[in-house]
Amino acid sequence: MSVSEKLASVIAPHNCLGCGAEADRLICEACAESLPIVPSRCYRCKAVTEDFAVCRDCTPSTPLRQVAVFTFHQDIAKELIHRMKYERAQAGVRETATLMAGIVDALPDDVILVHIPTASSRVRTRGYDHSLLMARKISRLSGLPRLILLRRVGQAHQVGANRAARLRQLESAFRTIREDTIRGKHIVLVDDVLTTGATLETAARVLKRAGAKRVSAIVFAQA
Repeated sequence: MSVSEKLASVIAPHNCLGCGAEADRLICEACAESLPIVPSRCYRCKAVTEDFAVCRDCTPSTPLRQVAVFTFHQDIAKELIHRMKYERAQAGVRETATLMAGIVDALPDDVILVHIPTASSRVRTRGYDHSLLMARKISRLSGLPRLILLRRVGQAHQVGANRAARLRQLESAFRTIREDTIRGKHIVLVDDVLTTGATLETAARVLKRAGAKRVSAIVFAQA
């Protein structure tokens, strides 16, 4: 927690989004433990798999090989993400990242965490890139290395768009940097919400073209 967040929690403590109790965080410990856990499964067809691997049937259709998800995009989790992204509740970064760090055991040890960069217009509005901060926190908690290897190009916003529209919007939304670092590596993308999968899949294709050996992802919630 930053110094400003610590001061804010004393001056104006948060109320838990679940039970309403006054706390120094957006979700109290009891309500965080009550969040439904997504079982290990293929993110596309929901077939049960080991360590969140993409199933054999879906593998030909996606560049991703593993997508670990913590919870479902509903109720408390949905409200937490909304506060974090649209009401400047930066404390939500700490909550989401801490919970996500609990499922990194599903990932191999030889991975590099890479956040999905947010459109610069959104960053200016919020004052921070929530995905970048989430990746930093997960890296600190898990000990997994983190690098910035993607840049966002353009200002396309995918809220409310269907899969086809998202794919069109995202067609040239990302570019890689430091390609010498990408080649031969297992990259794990970090993002808050998995909706259609278009954003993660587009970023993964860009990384694969740059030479990544394998691309997986870890997200807080799936719609």
